[in-house]
Amino acid sequence: MKRLIQACMILLAFAFLSSATFAADSGADVFKAKCASCHGASGAGDTAMGKSMKLKDLGSAEVQSQSDADLTNVVANGKKPMPGYKGKLTDDQISELVKYIRTLKK
Repeated sequence: MKRLIQACMILLAFAFLSSATFAADSGADVFKAKCASCHGASGAGDTAMGKSMKLKDLGSAEVQSQSDADLTNVVANGKKPMPGYKGKLTDDQISELVKYIRTLKK
């Protein structure tokens, strides 16, 4: 019985750690999954869709000069033509995404 309880505890711990890791996608992973199709792999907006919508380069001084709160607001609530991701991404994912956007600075 004691071994069964230990095995259950180990399985619960593993399940918890797995779900926490799964939920905490890196900003790069989120960007690749949700943003790169329009913004491009480098964030330059150099895709066909990005060019047609005249997207700003996420590494540009204009974008990089915005505060984290401003970038978080754009990701969460959208900014035409970009849809908002509130409810589609967690607050942690949005935060990680903003951190990743900072790495695109030119």
